[in-house]
Order: sequence, then structure tokens, then C-alpha cells
Amino acid sequence: MAKISINLATGSLQKEEIIVGIDLGTTNSLVAFIDPDKQPKVINDAGKGVLVPSIVHFGTAGEITVGNDAKNFLITDPQNTIFSVKRLLGRSYQDIANYKDFFSYKVIDDNSESLVKIKVGDQFYTPIELSGLILKELKERAEHALKTPVNRAVITVPAYFNDSQRQATRDAGKLAGLDVLRIVNEPTAASLAYGIGLNPEETKTIAVYDLGGGTFDVSILQIQNGIFEVLATNGDTFLGGDDFDRAILDYWIDTNQLKRDVLLQNYELAQQLRLKAEEAKISFTHQSLFNEHIGDIWCTIDRNTFETLILPKVKQTIECCKNALQDANIDISQIDEVVMVGGSTRTGLVKKMVSEFFGRQVHDEVNPDEVVALGAAIQADVLAGNRSDILLLDVTPLSLGIETMGGLMDVIIPRNSKVPTKAGRQYTTSIDGQVNMKIAVYQGERDLIKENRKLAEFDLKGIPSMPAGFPKVDINFLLNADGILKIQAMELRSGVKQEVEVKPTYGITDDQVEQMLLDSITHAKDDVAQRMLIEARTEGEQMVYTVERFIEKNNNWLSVSEIAETATYLQTLKAALTTGDKDLIHKSIEEVNEFTRPFAERLMDHAIGHAMKGKSVE
Repeated sequence: MAKISINLATGSLQKEEIIVGIDLGTTNSLVAFIDPDKQPKVINDAGKGVLVPSIVHFGTAGEITVGNDAKNFLITDPQNTIFSVKRLLGRSYQDIANYKDFFSYKVIDDNSESLVKIKVGDQFYTPIELSGLILKELKERAEHALKTPVNRAVITVPAYFNDSQRQATRDAGKLAGLDVLRIVNEPTAASLAYGIGLNPEETKTIAVYDLGGGTFDVSILQIQNGIFEVLATNGDTFLGGDDFDRAILDYWIDTNQLKRDVLLQNYELAQQLRLKAEEAKISFTHQSLFNEHIGDIWCTIDRNTFETLILPKVKQTIECCKNALQDANIDISQIDEVVMVGGSTRTGLVKKMVSEFFGRQVHDEVNPDEVVALGAAIQADVLAGNRSDILLLDVTPLSLGIETMGGLMDVIIPRNSKVPTKAGRQYTTSIDGQVNMKIAVYQGERDLIKENRKLAEFDLKGIPSMPAGFPKVDINFLLNADGILKIQAMELRSGVKQEVEVKPTYGITDDQVEQMLLDSITHAKDDVAQRMLIEARTEGEQMVYTVERFIEKNNNWLSVSEIAETATYLQTLKAALTTGDKDLIHKSIEEVNEFTRPFAERLMDHAIGHAMKGKSVE
């Protein structure tokens, strides 16, 4: 096993090793590195192309296909072909409930705030596992092209990603066998690719306009002393080049007088037309008329018509730019540079309108598909300590977090975070009437706390007695420049508070840190499998507890047969909980959920009806 030297003060590597930059995208992903001439360069493995479609297909015999080859299955086997998984990272079903029709595969609704799962056949996958498969493909392509092992990466995420989404991205990297040195904001990476922010003397305010296949966001950044601060972000997670394709598709449906409902049932034809629309859109970067056909359906459109169709969508993005400037409290004249990111910014109308809005030429010299990955490679080079022109700030050598149900580690400050830093998360109780909460603080990279280093433990006492899920406990970590970690826990409804201080680096050697990092990568697969089994069991136990309490309180609203059937489903779930099969547990949870949902809805309707009785609604 290779020995890795890590500088504890900076978290950087002490020897030359290729660290790649990865742009994990909604539509496409790609990987870049710094070549021997010290230039960032994207990787094109064996002529497969630079862009790797962020698509995963599961075959009937259990075979998994990722990338270009998986794209074909969007037409022939949509139920088992997962796309746009980045939208699901770190999100609960409630976050995406309004968009469930967007996905052709089954996203599980367990009527709770727990993170989404995707069902393929009889198996359940998390977005972390699926993203891990995409990252593994990128890792393998990089290794094949560079003829060297690739174990370390910088991965980019949108500036608006929250802690849970960033941690999910780190976990996906770990699952792919990558040590994720840093999660970098996409706008920051794009700026670095243009050399903006590399000069520590420079102070600039820039706008990064990122229009991808399925998402749009604009970020206003302030750069001072090489530090990037996100002043504001705005956008729409369901607006992108796909909408341009859809506008062309709708136009063809109308001009060919096709019946929309009939077309939707013919999924293969609908997909063929969608792909043809994408072809038409791309053609307008070099021609003004597109004229082809699929069977007897004519696919004809000119550039002017196309621009008229997409104008409302482009105007929407300009509105987002206005909002971002307003949120940042910045006047348009204060913007020094405008950077274009995402394949959809190649559209002439987009460039023209963005340029007119900001009143300046936009940066589009670097390929907009590649600019984020190239910037990530530059950031990786900085972290490797290969650039003397950039000051490396002190960072945390190991992740810091707390123990959650089932003995799992929930990371609050990820390793390689800049110091000083503060971060927090909100928790609640899992049992009715719980008045104390044990808070155990750990350091390390493993999923199970028993494999990590315990730093402190204290009890938050005096939580008001409430039903499970009602108390709101904020846990905040503050790590100062001297390396002192202050942990503060506070129940928001009552103001009950407790805090403790520790020094995470006390009594730990560089070799121990190195070993902990190596172990986390070596055991990543087993750790994630164990974490998912524990999470499934915890979820199952919670479901049993909730349903039993529900029946106990509301049995006079249920029939004898409904109560008996529910008991049977609960027995099946309890039996599943004794196995080590997470898919079986999830299947049983889903069955209980499906069977009992109508009861909850019936009771809710009755409660609302009772509350509204005798009240007029205006």
C-alpha cells in the first residue's frame, strides 16, 4: 500500500502525485489534471470524449453501465436508467416532491424528511451510491488515460449546495475510492480557470453565469487576498438547455399537429424527437436553418424562431442576475468580470443578452463545458503545494462530527476545511418525552464512530418533554485559529444550553492521521454498506414505533381488518430488521408506508373538516 505524507498544518501532500479535479455535473461530468507543462488539461480517455454523461444503467443480470454507453438506455430502458442524480444528492423526498414527474425512474416517497432513495428492480440505491458509480467511472478513465493510479481529487459543487449536499458529495467520492481533498464551489473553480483570484494582490467582484443542461445559477463572488467569498447566488434548479430542447420539441409537435398524449405513450419516439431537438439547438452555433425528419415527422426550424421560443427562459436567467446583484447589495457597475460556464452558454442569444445586461464582454474563451473541471485541477495543484504563488491557509487535518443513532458519525466540519471555521446542524429526539440528549464528539474519516477518535462527551439535560421530532437542538462547532474546538448544544424552544471545549490535535501524531486517512479509503465500501444497513434499521425501527403509536391512539378510526393487516405488515418489517439485508428492510418499510398512508390521510381530512366546521372561507 502506498504511503502518503500529509502536512498536518496545511493538509497538503508532501510528494508529487497526480491529484485530479472533477466536475460532477447534473448532465455531464468530466475530470482534469495539471499536465507536465503545468497547464490544466481535461482527460479524454481512449477517444470516448471529454464529457461523461452522468447516467447509470442497471441491466437485468446486475451489470452496471455508466456514461456514454448508458445514454442509449434512456430510450430503450428508462425505468432502470438513472439520470440527473445530482439533483437528488443530500435531498429529502419533500425537497423534490414537486418535480417527481421529471424522473422516469422510481424515487421512493416515505412521507418523511429522510434522504431520498431510488428503487431499481428489488434494490434500493441512495444518490450517494449512484454518484459514487459516476465518480468511479471518471477515476477509471483518468487512470487509464494517465497510466497511473488516481486516489485524490478535488470535486466541485454549486455554490448553493448545503452541508448535507456537500457531505453527500464527499461520501460519493470516498465510495469511488477517492480521497476528496476539498469540495470547491463551481463558480470559484471557473474563476481560477481564467486566472482570476490567483494573484493575492488582486481585489475583484465577479459574476459567474452558469447555464447547464438542467440547472441555472448565477453567483456573485468577491475575491480578496486569494480568498473567494460568495456574496449571493440565485438561479433555478430546473432551468437549462433541456428547456431549450423542449421548446423546439413543442414547436415540432404543433407544426406537425401531433397528439401530445399519444406521443408521450410512445416513449421511444418522444426520446428520438428530444435528441433531434438537441441536435437542432447545437447546430445553431454554426448554421441558421435545421431541416431533418424522423419518419414522416418533419423537424424543421430556423435560428430566429428558436431564439423567439427560448427568449422567455433567457429573460428568466437575467431576472436571476438582477436578484443576485440585489442580494449581494452590489451595483452592476461594480462587476469587474463576467465568466460563462455550462454548455448552454454557447447559445448566441444567451451570450448577447448576458453581455448587454452586464454592459461588458463576457469571458467565454475557455470551453464552457470544461472550465469548472480545469479550475478544480488548478485548486488540486494548489492543495498539493505545487504552486508557490498561492498562500495555503491552515486547514483541519481530520473531520469533526458527532455520534448519531446506530453508532454512526455525522460530520459537522469536514477535513481540509479552512481554519478558523464554524458549522452547525439541527437534531431532534427519536423517542416521545425524551428529556436528555447525549452528545458525543468524534474525529476521523470512518462512518462508524467505533473506528474514530473520541474527543468529548456531554449531556444536554432539561429538554422539555415533547413528542419525538418536536424538540429542535442546534449543535454548533467553532474551531478557532489556535485549534481549539468549542462545541455548543442548545434546545431552541426552551433555551437549554451546554458547551464544552477540546483541542482535536492534542496527542495525535502525523502518522496516526495518515493511517486514519488510509483506513477510510481502504474500508470505504464496507463502511458505506454498514452505514446503509444501520440507517435502514433505524428507519425501520422508527416506522414500527410511529405506526404502533398511531394505531394505539387512533384505533377507533380504523376497522378491525385494517388493524390486523397493519399488524401483519409490521411483523414482516420486524422480521426484516433482524436480517442484514437493507433492500429487504426498505421494501418492508415501503409496504408499511403504502398500506398505512390512506389511514393518515383519512384522519387528516377528518381533523381539517372538524377544524373548519362552521367557518366560512373567503
